[in-house]
Amino acid sequence: MVFRSEIDTFFIRFMLIVVLIIGVATFWPLFLEGGKALPVIIILTSIFLIVISFILWSAFSVKYVFYQDYLFVKGGPFRSRIQYEQITKVSPTTEIFTGYRILSSRDGLEIFYKTAALGSVKISPKDKKEFINEIKERCPNVKVQE
Repeated sequence: MVFRSEIDTFFIRFMLIVVLIIGVATFWPLFLEGGKALPVIIILTSIFLIVISFILWSAFSVKYVFYQDYLFVKGGPFRSRIQYEQITKVSPTTEIFTGYRILSSRDGLEIFYKTAALGSVKISPKDKKEFINEIKERCPNVKVQE
């Protein structure tokens, strides 16, 4: 079963601000000195496009897949394979700036598991109730806070 990540307006605004800041930082030298050579413009534009593509790919390709033995959490190049027997607790969270997170909404879930480097991963499935029901079915000993 596959769940896509919820995307809220706060996250879209935040990503827009990030893109604008990176754009200003990348192209500001062109406006300061003016009349730059074509190779400099091509290099700066290429750097901007590569960085922005990576950020947007990481932010907007988030999905959570239930396999037979594990939950696969994927956002761009960032991936986590969480064995069901390792999951200890699922709780709601609104904190998106700290910890290990693969989400795109402030209304998310935090999955605590034994083998996590930071103790948990924060996610934001569109259909939280169905996602929690699926977790309960696959991890009968999990503690769910609502």
